[in-house]
Amino acid sequence: MAALAWLLIPLFAVVGAAIWGSWAQRSKTIGDVAELAGYARFRDAMERSHSGIAGEDPQMTAATSPSTVPSSHVSG
Repeated sequence: MAALAWLLIPLFAVVGAAIWGSWAQRSKTIGDVAELAGYARFRDAMERSHSGIAGEDPQMTAATSPSTVPSSHVSG
């Protein structure tokens, strides 16, 4: 009976390794694509909300803007 117990230990280790391996190899790109698409929609909405404000002088807002760095150069 003790020999059977010693044989079950490697068997459980193989089953556990197979489960972990299948979990580690799962496709993670689906969540990344959805997250990047959501970020692109957010960025577009922010650009639209700032570009269409009525009654603003475009030269005045550019001169008084706190950040003069274009948004394409900001890392994040």
